[in-house]
Amino acid sequence: MIPWVREWYESYHGDEFTVISVHYPEFSYERDYDNVVDATQRLDVPYPVAIDNNRVTWSAYNQRFWPTLYLIDKQGHIRYQHIGEGAYAETEAAILALMAE
Repeated sequence: MIPWVREWYESYHGDEFTVISVHYPEFSYERDYDNVVDATQRLDVPYPVAIDNNRVTWSAYNQRFWPTLYLIDKQGHIRYQHIGEGAYAETEAAILALMAE
C-alpha cells in the first residue's frame, strides 16, 4: 500500500489534501522509535507517521485490521474507509471527489 499512498501524497499534498499515517505496532520491535524511523527511511515514506504505541488512535477508530485507510473531510468526518490492500482506483476517485468539494 505504501507506494500508492506515497504517490497520492506526492501528487495531491497541499491545502486540500494531506496524508498522516498512524503506526500501531504489531510486534514488540515495532514499538521502538528508532526502528520506526529506520523503516520509514528504508521504505521511502515521505509523509508524517504518528506512533500509536498506547493504542489511543487505534481504539478511538475502533480499528481492527492492518492496513485500513480512512479519508477524513475538513470537518473531521470519516467519508471513506477501505480495509486491506487494493481498491486503489476507487480510493483515488474518492480523494479527488473530496478535494473537489
